[in-house]
Amino acid sequence: MDHLSPLLTAAAAGTDPGPFALVRREGADHLDLYTGAVRVVRRLADIPLPTGAPGPRTLALVPYRQVVERGFACVDDSAPLECLEIDRHEQVDLAAALAALPDAAVVTHNAGFDVTDEEYAATVERVLADEIGHGEGANFVIHRALHATVQGAPLRAALAALRSLLLRERGAYWTFVVHTGTRTLVGASPERHVSVDDGLVLMNPISGTFRHTGAAADRADLLRFLADPKETEELYMVLDEELKMMASVAERGGQVVGPYLKEMSHLAHTEYLLAGRGSKDVRDVLRETMFAPTVTGSPMENACRVIARHESTGRGYYAGVLALLGRDPAGQQTLDAPILIRTAELSPAGELRVPVGATLVRHSVPAAEVAETHAKAAGVLAALGLGPQAPQPATGTVRRLADDPQVQAALAARNAPLARFWLDQRPEDAPGRPGLTGRRALIVDGEDTFTGMLAHQLRALGLATDVRPWVAPGPLDEYDVVIVGPGPGDPSAVTEPKMAALRGLLAGLLAAGQPTLAVCLGHQLLCGLLGLPLYRRDAPYQGLQREVSIFGTPRRVGFYSTYTARAHADHLHTRYGPVEVARDDASGAVHALRGASVAGVQFHPESVLSPDGVDVLADLLGDLLSAPSSAEVSRQAPVSARHRSAPPVGR
Repeated sequence: MDHLSPLLTAAAAGTDPGPFALVRREGADHLDLYTGAVRVVRRLADIPLPTGAPGPRTLALVPYRQVVERGFACVDDSAPLECLEIDRHEQVDLAAALAALPDAAVVTHNAGFDVTDEEYAATVERVLADEIGHGEGANFVIHRALHATVQGAPLRAALAALRSLLLRERGAYWTFVVHTGTRTLVGASPERHVSVDDGLVLMNPISGTFRHTGAAADRADLLRFLADPKETEELYMVLDEELKMMASVAERGGQVVGPYLKEMSHLAHTEYLLAGRGSKDVRDVLRETMFAPTVTGSPMENACRVIARHESTGRGYYAGVLALLGRDPAGQQTLDAPILIRTAELSPAGELRVPVGATLVRHSVPAAEVAETHAKAAGVLAALGLGPQAPQPATGTVRRLADDPQVQAALAARNAPLARFWLDQRPEDAPGRPGLTGRRALIVDGEDTFTGMLAHQLRALGLATDVRPWVAPGPLDEYDVVIVGPGPGDPSAVTEPKMAALRGLLAGLLAAGQPTLAVCLGHQLLCGLLGLPLYRRDAPYQGLQREVSIFGTPRRVGFYSTYTARAHADHLHTRYGPVEVARDDASGAVHALRGASVAGVQFHPESVLSPDGVDVLADLLGDLLSAPSSAEVSRQAPVSARHRSAPPVGR
């Protein structure tokens, strides 16, 4: 309390006490108070993390525009990457903090959304038709923001809102105020984006929003929500997307734990926990995981393009993170980074902005997505006097429905159709599959980091695996098999640079007879080269699990596709030789194909929605690699005869 009292006194007087942060972590009986100087840096790599004594060293406010570091699109609003360099840290008892924080109503005027309900509903319809309906991705988050003006001292209003959130909001991962002098953020974020402690990397995807008006959710209504296919599929899709991120920051990918129910004052969410071990610098972990699919969409790179197309203003800090970087007693780096959602930003002049978004999927109903934005903003708006507070229980405690046996059973049932590869602990010394161990694979990434998950599965099968982007696939002859991977876009747009490059790559592989496996977009382009017509599905197969027959064997697999090839027969003669097709009996949609040196699958064997995915990969690769490959022959040839490569492609 020593430093909090003068800080609050200054705020009450309307003077700036200097930069600080007050943070309560979930379940803590205290708040952490951090003070220090603020420095603006350009890149995540520039966030200061000095060596020395253990403890928190820097609290970084990472804006959404930081995605430009990854080459992703955004509406650039120039929001700065501000770093509070912590020179003082003390803990404040929760009860003492509540007694000291201002107990006053926040008064605002001129409140309203920058995008009306009707305009937002129209945007939802456009995204469903023009983006998801044309294969640009599985889900997208589009935001809007409520604007108002605060009467009185903005920092005092933020501290009063913090007190309200501490008293009334529950289930938040971080409840906080951060004041840098140029802005003040106050919020109650439910979602850990990523944390690192002793080499353990954790991510915490949350999706599915159950709105309730009572002190707690109604049990029967909650069970109906947990059985809703739209809500279940939405959670599976963000789970897949965050597994992609874990594939890049954890040596062996992520293991799925959960799901759980997160109960808050106005709503409840479903969530998973992903765990893996990694050794990257925590600033690299931040960079590789910009930003959560729960606030952007999937696939990530194209989601940023879609957001930029449909949002007219920058996001500021919405969908970014607060990142607390430090050192443990052994000197190892630590990171704790909640997502900046359910958060208000106040300027020194009293301008208030509360951004909020909804996740749009193929099942979305515009009016329901509009309602979801209101529900998600309700907690922080209530704390700012812009909405009703959630009802309080008569007994003083809220019954946790997460402990209800039927709720727990409904949550556990969500794992029944998922791939055990991602749910089970995988022993590090597990042997690969016979015939595959020691072979070399190259995955060519078509702008969908599902390729990272695919690489982990191939390594588990025993293949040494590299991943390269479609713009620079590099030398091919040194590999036993080339996997032309997934990505967004229309495969019939053959003059588009990515499609032209991948078609050229596939044509060269087919002509050379080099073993090739094509996945999703790669499969569609392969089908086009083999003379099969491509169609846009009447309804997108985005995040859809189906049981299909793959060459006589029933397989349960996950689809993320808007387009498909169709075939009129199970056996085809092509310019590259005979091809066997696994197709839908009714529509002719091609699920998979195989020939002498090539195979393709329309689904994603690496997805958490593909419980049979690893076995499908093992079967197809086993057939492709049953004979000595061209790579083995090439490795035995004189050096001058090697190194056939695909030329790099400019964007």
